[in-house]
Amino acid sequence: MTLFLAIETSCDETAAAVFTDEPRVLSSVVASQTDLHARFGGVVPEVAARAHLQRLLPVVDDALRQANVTLADIGCVAVHHTPGLVGALLVGVTAAKMFSLALGVPLIGVNHVHGHLYACRLAAGHDIFPCVGLVVSGGHTLLFDCPSALTFRVVGSTLDDAAGEAFDKVAALLGLGFPGGPALEREAASGNPKAFKFPRSMIHDERLDFSFSGLKTAVLYSVGGQNNARPAAPPPGPFRADIAAGFQQAVVEVLVSKARQALRELGHERLAVGGGVAANRPFREALGRMCEAQGVELIIPPMSLCTDNAAMAAMAVESYRLGRFAGLDLDAMPSLEYRQ
Repeated sequence: MTLFLAIETSCDETAAAVFTDEPRVLSSVVASQTDLHARFGGVVPEVAARAHLQRLLPVVDDALRQANVTLADIGCVAVHHTPGLVGALLVGVTAAKMFSLALGVPLIGVNHVHGHLYACRLAAGHDIFPCVGLVVSGGHTLLFDCPSALTFRVVGSTLDDAAGEAFDKVAALLGLGFPGGPALEREAASGNPKAFKFPRSMIHDERLDFSFSGLKTAVLYSVGGQNNARPAAPPPGPFRADIAAGFQQAVVEVLVSKARQALRELGHERLAVGGGVAANRPFREALGRMCEAQGVELIIPPMSLCTDNAAMAAMAVESYRLGRFAGLDLDAMPSLEYRQ
């Protein structure tokens, strides 16, 4: 049995995990930076990178302790090296190369976005491929054709804002704070999703792409009118809750509709959904209803595997089996072109 140490520092979560080559997760530790970035209303790259420097080694130590292993037991090191904030990624990649060199074990670079879908494989406990993959996070909204655990073909992507980014920006517009996704979901719980008729961009388009910029603008106009680019946040009450509920409902309907469309076009019988927005309860419920109606298996990880973590780097096991290792020249790649 080979033990893996995995590192995640792509954005604002410092994380480490230990897992076996089954794969079976023995430990997963995440140090959140939410408090550091809350006063800025979003993630500050330089602050994130410095926090990773301070927290990474203690997080790795915690992951090893929780797994009841030592560094000497580790047989491979995995790290998310793309995409993400370049300074943040560099901290994790540099540490992973240091561990690989010092321990004399292989190094594997993992795509963070693909890892969100592999989290579904961990949650299922069995092979889930082929499937349609949907990643919905703060930085990405992507549909994939996934014929195997290491093959991800983009079939749809956002033309502008990612869904998670739209959640954060609308939450800020409504004065709900950071992180925006959970705050907006809580606000929407008491609202009427039909009170405002927000657009569902591209929902009837034959392409599998997304667009949320127009929806965000519609919310802006609803809050402050068309001639006010910086309206004051509305006070707590039915008006604010209704806007939150209407916005959330619009995003959910578009995401679910495009997932249904992809399932029909690709002919797969499984839908794997990952990313931070997959933690949204109304979204999960709507996906469940759609998949049940379509006779399709839905796989969504538990909340702990939806947000950024190192356990989802367990897809390195698939590369390990094929002998696909990285060299010490592995670099941080902040952006990837996710267009067809």
